[in-house]
Amino acid sequence: MVFNEDFLHYVWKFKLFDFKDLTTTDGQKLDVISVGMHNLNAGPDFSNSRIRIGDTTWAGNTEIHLAASDWEKHKHTTDNAYDNVVLHVVYRNDQSIAAPDGRTLPTLELRDRIPADLYLRYHQLLLVNERRIIPCQATLKTVNAINLHSWLTRVLVERLDKRTSAVIDALKNNQGDWETTFYQFLAANFGFSVNALPFELLAKSLPQNILAKHKNNALQIEALIFGQAGFLNEEYLDEYPQRLKNEYSFLRKKYQLSPIEKHLWKFMRLRPQNFPTIRLAQFAALVIQSQHLFSKILEFKDVRDVKELFSNIDVNTYWETHYRFDQESKLLSKTFGKASVNLLLINTVALMLFAYGRHYKQEQYVDKSLLLLESLPFERNHVVDDFEEMGVKIKNAFESQALLELKNNYCNHKKCLQCGIGNHILNLK
Repeated sequence: MVFNEDFLHYVWKFKLFDFKDLTTTDGQKLDVISVGMHNLNAGPDFSNSRIRIGDTTWAGNTEIHLAASDWEKHKHTTDNAYDNVVLHVVYRNDQSIAAPDGRTLPTLELRDRIPADLYLRYHQLLLVNERRIIPCQATLKTVNAINLHSWLTRVLVERLDKRTSAVIDALKNNQGDWETTFYQFLAANFGFSVNALPFELLAKSLPQNILAKHKNNALQIEALIFGQAGFLNEEYLDEYPQRLKNEYSFLRKKYQLSPIEKHLWKFMRLRPQNFPTIRLAQFAALVIQSQHLFSKILEFKDVRDVKELFSNIDVNTYWETHYRFDQESKLLSKTFGKASVNLLLINTVALMLFAYGRHYKQEQYVDKSLLLLESLPFERNHVVDDFEEMGVKIKNAFESQALLELKNNYCNHKKCLQCGIGNHILNLK
């Protein structure tokens, strides 16, 4: 049977081997009091283990190998980090091993102590049918809804914790200003994946406090946003872009602004409704209608209140008949769609609430973040579609975001032994 050290780590960690009449390889009675803490960094595999050999209780580290000889192959004998190893756990004991201090290292051989059906489930889960979308595709239906939801809750929090690191880094760069940090993340997410970078650069090149000074003049807000985006360096025939250009020319000099390069914006393979010009117009409309947006988000009592902040955004009527400057099109409303609002709530609002709660250790904001995700419909993408085809019933964005994390950071890397779903499948009786 083929397996690796990760499998032995799993067997040791969850005590899935036969404990009856345990002895070391040299015949001494062995009791495992505590397997210790799994160490995922450099050094011995498990720390703070407690074992009893004969009448002596030992506290220290446990090292795990497929074969005892791997100890020397990995040069542990000359590594002081392994001085405090009190037990060597191996699948196959092919030689006697000396610890760095010269003593014979107590060894436990697991070869005849691991249940055969555990081998089989592991083999079926990880090592066969490489064309599966996820390793447990064939057995996922055996996991009950309670166990599935419990694990999805954990991986969702992992996802938000990782993304929180980027928020805190930005917060430091913004001297602790949450409104500015929110504004920058909101802008980046207005570009979705295709135009996230130029939107982020735009927000960083156009401080929010400048926009606030012109909150009562919609044309100037639009001029600042389109100008800083690099769209007002050309000559236009239509009156609207001409007026924007005139306003921006004055404001650019007043605030000594430098626009980003227009070529950064991508139009190719986008539906016209998603053209960056339309997204910029919608972003301008939100800025015009909203002041101190993050403060309002922190104060919301009902999720409907925060959704309302992003609803009914009135875009300049020019865009009802245009997708680009000077290029007239059929009459069509360019209001910010419900699906787009939901994506902003998922990727910006929920994240920022979570980060704020984590940063200040105020769990009510973490709870608000999770409650918001539970209230939003799940987004459509190929990962969600795949899980639906496997029979997973997805109810909201809370679950779809968790499934993205599960697929990208567990399933794709075959981390089944670190996954609650994989553990459940392997431990089925």
